[in-house]
Amino acid sequence: MNNKNKQVAVIYKSKYGSTKRYAGWIAIKLDADLYEVSDIRDKDLKSYKTIIYGGPLCAGKIKGINIINKNYDKIKNKKIIIFAVGLASEKKEVIEKILENNFSEEIRQNVQLFYLRGAFNYDELGLVDKVMMNMMKKVFLNKKEEELDDDARGMLDAFKNPVDFTEKSLVSDIVDAAY
Repeated sequence: MNNKNKQVAVIYKSKYGSTKRYAGWIAIKLDADLYEVSDIRDKDLKSYKTIIYGGPLCAGKIKGINIINKNYDKIKNKKIIIFAVGLASEKKEVIEKILENNFSEEIRQNVQLFYLRGAFNYDELGLVDKVMMNMMKKVFLNKKEEELDDDARGMLDAFKNPVDFTEKSLVSDIVDAAY
């Protein structure tokens, strides 16, 4: 491994593929080392100057984020960039809520967080995810039409018509932040 590759590690956890796709695009653009979270050891994190972690959102939590939280004291002197992948349209309050739900105040002050929209195909979900999504669908269906926001309407439609918001150009802000 040459020294340039030790500059940036892109680490990800992906369930249905959107996060893995984004992580791959970021790693290619930065000529970075790419790891699935289960393949990197805590001690390896120390050898990088920049650590980029991406994970899918599930009930407001970033899957696999413990790799950052539990190792924070060892890596806090590095550039830490996080990207979360979900389906909500990007809003400032979404990003603030993700930070709040996943990090202590100290970590929130020292990481850069980006939010990227992923994909949703109900037919490809596992059983547990289908049950969770059906509960969410019931909540939406029990509301009056005027009480639904655009995200809720879009989610209801996505049960019948799969959506994919992933786009290579969306990683450019993350790539720029790594420099």
